[in-house]
Amino acid sequence: MSQKKIALLFPGQGAQYAGMGKALYETYPLIKEIFEEGDETLKMPLSKVILEGPDEELTRTSISQPAIYLFSIAIFKLIQKLFPAIQPEFAAGLSLGEYSALAAAGFLDPFEGLKLVAARGSYMSQACERHPGAMAAVLGLSQKEIETLVKESHLPNDLWAANFNAPGQTVISGTKAGVEKGIHLAKEKGAKKAIPLKVHGAFHSGLMRSAQAPLKEKVEAVSLLSGTAKVVMNASAKPFDTPQELKKLMVDQIVMPVRWQESIECLDQNGVDLYLELGCGKTLAGLNKRIGVKGETVSIETPEALEQLENL
Repeated sequence: MSQKKIALLFPGQGAQYAGMGKALYETYPLIKEIFEEGDETLKMPLSKVILEGPDEELTRTSISQPAIYLFSIAIFKLIQKLFPAIQPEFAAGLSLGEYSALAAAGFLDPFEGLKLVAARGSYMSQACERHPGAMAAVLGLSQKEIETLVKESHLPNDLWAANFNAPGQTVISGTKAGVEKGIHLAKEKGAKKAIPLKVHGAFHSGLMRSAQAPLKEKVEAVSLLSGTAKVVMNASAKPFDTPQELKKLMVDQIVMPVRWQESIECLDQNGVDLYLELGCGKTLAGLNKRIGVKGETVSIETPEALEQLENL
């Protein structure tokens, strides 16, 4: 394990489900302690919603973001305790997961990060209410084709490229009319599928701009720590160099596309040979397979999955 070059990966919004973490919570006292500290930090019963739902509550942007973050950080802290030999050199997270990555890499205090994520979720939720929007997954078109599609739509205030997840797997975002036009253009260009997503709003688009100013104020007030791993950022698809650049990228991220494929390719080019996906679901492991990374990916969200680390 100590000879492997390790990257931690963290999921984003949409990966949540009621009962996530329940097996770990019932098995390891540390998980319960972290969940309880999360509740105390936010002055709300977040752990109850994580463990019991209901799904309608858990899927609310203002709840799902801190819930996913708290679960991801709890798993990271548990791995630190059980497997001290694991010393990751890199971390990355999909959208919201970027904040989990920054905390795991040591740049954010975990519970200061939780407060920041809760504020982020609240601001983005408010932006969704002020500027209703939609998103759609597009399968079968390249990143360049999606960028061209958005440009050729001539809808600069209605349609944006939101996620470049893997080869042939992208997401568009914007107003309902803009996304409908994007779906039509995607099919014209030969997309295999263009599927509307069940989301609260138009994430990673210009419709999130109203969330930027209050988020920037919160981010600027956060005291950054000295990190121990390099974090590949969504907006740039590479590690940041300075604290100022980091804070700018954290704020820019909510209106800019998530360059996940490029981020993972950056890690692959840096010789990562073990990816640990920490949190709910196995979405990132699936994307790694589509991207074609050379290293192994292990998804950790249950006690059984933790046992895999003993054999690596």
